[in-house]
Amino acid sequence: MSEPAYLFVMTYGRSGSTLLQGLLNALPGYLIRGENRGALRGLYDFHTTCVAEAGHRNPERTARPTMPFFGITGYPAAEALTGIRRLVTETLLRPEPDTRVTGFKEIRWAYDDLPDYVEFVRAVFPGARFVVNTRDLAAVAQSKWWGKRDDAAAVLRETEARILRVADALGDAAYRVHYDEYVADPATLHGLHDWLGEPFDLERVRAVMDVKHSF
Repeated sequence: MSEPAYLFVMTYGRSGSTLLQGLLNALPGYLIRGENRGALRGLYDFHTTCVAEAGHRNPERTARPTMPFFGITGYPAAEALTGIRRLVTETLLRPEPDTRVTGFKEIRWAYDDLPDYVEFVRAVFPGARFVVNTRDLAAVAQSKWWGKRDDAAAVLRETEARILRVADALGDAAYRVHYDEYVADPATLHGLHDWLGEPFDLERVRAVMDVKHSF
C-alpha cells in the first residue's frame, strides 16, 4: 500500500470542527481521526529537546561513557522523524487499505511557538496540508466551557490570530473555512473540495450536515 497523503484540521474548541471532520470523512478514501489531546506535541518536545542538546554538546566529550551527556550527540534527527511518523501512523491514524488521505483534527494549537510546532508536523508528515476552521468568536465564547471563563473572548482572539498567521505563512498548504458560512450555505465548501482536488457533491455534504456531530 502506498503512503497516504496527510491532512490536519487546525482550530479551537467549539468551532464546529467535529462537523468538518465528518464532512472530510465522507470523501472516499479519507480517514481523518478525532482529537488526541495534543499527543503529538509531546513528541515535538521530545524531538526538539534531543536536537537542542545534541547541537550544543561537544561530540568528543559526549563520546566518553564517563561524561554526563554520554551519547546525546549521536541523536539521529532524520531517522527520529521517520520513526515518529511510523509511530503516529500505526497507533493514532491507523489508515485502512483504501485510505488515500489521513490525519486528525485537533483543537489544541494555542502554543507560543506554533510556527515551529507546525514545521515539525510538516517534517514528520511530508506534504502535510492544513484545513483551518474558524467560527464567530462571540458565539464560541458563550459555548460550553468557554462560557465559564471570564477571559474567553481574549483567549479566543489571540488563539485565532495565531492560527491565521501560521495559515498565511503556509500559503497553499493551508485552506480556511468558516463554520457560520458553510452551515448557512453548504455550497461555500466547493472551494475546499477544489483545494483538496476532490469532486464536490452537494447532496453528500447536506446528508452529513443532517447528522448531529458533537459529544
